[in-house]
Order: sequence, then C-alpha cells, then structure tokens
Amino acid sequence: MADNQDTNFDVAVIGGGPAGLSAGIALARALRSVVVIDAGEQRNLGAESVHGFLSREGTSPRDLIAAGREELARYGGMMASGFVRSASRLEDQFVLTMDDGSTRTARRLLIASGIVDELPDLPGVSDRWGRDVLYCPYCHGWEVRDQRIGVLAADSHSVMQALTFRQWSPDVTLLLNDALELSPGQEEQLAARSVRVVEGKVRALEIREDRLAGAALDGGGTVDLDVLVVSPATMSKAHMLQRLGLEPAALQEGPGSRLEADESGRTSSPGVWAAGNAVDVSAQVMTAAAAGLRAAEAINADLVMADTRRAVEAARVPAGQ
Repeated sequence: MADNQDTNFDVAVIGGGPAGLSAGIALARALRSVVVIDAGEQRNLGAESVHGFLSREGTSPRDLIAAGREELARYGGMMASGFVRSASRLEDQFVLTMDDGSTRTARRLLIASGIVDELPDLPGVSDRWGRDVLYCPYCHGWEVRDQRIGVLAADSHSVMQALTFRQWSPDVTLLLNDALELSPGQEEQLAARSVRVVEGKVRALEIREDRLAGAALDGGGTVDLDVLVVSPATMSKAHMLQRLGLEPAALQEGPGSRLEADESGRTSSPGVWAAGNAVDVSAQVMTAAAAGLRAAEAINADLVMADTRRAVEAARVPAGQ
C-alpha cells in the first residue's frame, strides 16, 4: 500500500516495534486498512540480539523489525515514518498530526510507542548501554554468565537485582553508590548468597580496549567488573495523547511512567488501545508482540460490532429514502 497521507485507515498504530508490528500484521490479515507509524527509535536497537523469543533466539533487533515490516507489507499494511506530535478526535475519527505537519486519520488507535530508558547520570553508562551495561537478567543473563557483575544501587529493588544476577554468576557485587542503606535482613540475604557489598559513590566507569573493566569510586579505588547492572527510569513516550484525555501514570514499583489499560489493551479513552512496553515496562520482545496481537483482536472485534451497528441502521431505512 502506498504511503498516502490522505488515506483514512481503520486502525493507526503508533510505534513500529514488536507490539506495533505484531498488531499491524494481525489487523492487515483481518482485511483492515492499517498504518504503522514509526520513528525508528525502538528501545532495544542498541542490543546485539533478541532473547526469549521462540525460534528467533539471537536475531538482531534490526533484523527482527525488518522482517516484521516485510510481513506487514505482504498483507497490505502500510508503514509511515515520523513522530506523531498530537492526536485528536474529529467526530468518529482520530486525527494524528505528524512532525512534518502531515496528518493521518483512523477509526481506532493502538499506542505501541514503548518507553525510553533514563539512565543513571554516570560517565560512561550511556556509551555502554546494551553492551556491558545492562538491566534485564532474562535478556542478558546467559551472555554474561560467570562474569564479574556489579549492580549499581538505586533503591531497595537493587537488592533483588543482585540476588537475581547471582543465579548467573558467583561473582556479584552490590555497589551501594550512596543510594541505599541495607536492612539487617538484606545484609543477611546478600551474605548468604555470597554477594559482595561495596560502600561509597561510583564516580565513573573504567573502560579498556572498548570493554568495561571496572567502576571507580569517589573515595579512591576501583571495583573490577565485566558487567554493570543499572536501574533506569522507564518513561512513557505517549505524551501525544493529552488531547484525548490520556496521561501516563507513575509506576508503583519504581521511577517511570506508563499508560494504563485492561487485559485487552483497552484504555479509558474510547477507541484507543495500548500494548507492549507502553503498558508493561518490563515486557520482553515476545511478551510485547503477544500483547500487540491480543490488542489487535480486541480492536477488530470492536470494529466488527461498529460495522454491524452501521449495517443494522442502514437496513432499517425504508427503500427509496
């Protein structure tokens, strides 16, 4: 389908990651006209490979996205590049205004714009993110098994991070970073699992030959490391929905924000669904893709009923009127 900004779609999907593409493909296969709008800034593009995705283990994120786009086109779906700056209602349609001033209209919206990770303000972290500065043990634990793993404390959840990564390595260090005071119970847990605890603030990462070598402390000295685990704030990218009465809600389990939706992805704004990391900040690639499929089914069912109501009303009009 050609990129025609004047086309009115059944569904517009904001975000072309696993959730958005999965939904777009399902809707196209349901013979719905669908456009997936993407700015090309998926959260995991800096990672070398995708993990936990049945039959796609080790695939690069870029290759996975490319394959998804090819499948979308195969079934007649459209890709559109750019940012959605705002979304508004016009009668029974949604109008999306793009960053270049163009517009797209659709009967239903799916928000799959994901989140952005706000990393700790520590020199070297952003350059290493997705390589040897990590977050998710289930995404990277196998790859860093038996290495020297440091966990940079941010809050009490960091204790659980350290205990979890201990599953993959006998050499785990919790760097308190002046951000956490351990309770006696936490100290006992860490000691029982042979997790080392280092006090003091981390001032920078030490890099040798383009590899993480350690964490330098403010008071002097370095903790030798191969991997650093951090706790980024996961912030919603769905601020284009304000005119629809949708605002990202603060997370209860840590810093960040997300959209709220029911199990099908339906939000409190009629006609708007959300899926993937936009709703579940901890969702992995396969989980996000599944959520996109579930939302697509719910959206199509909603459109089926809307089309049926329209047909019933038309059938009630006497012939000739």
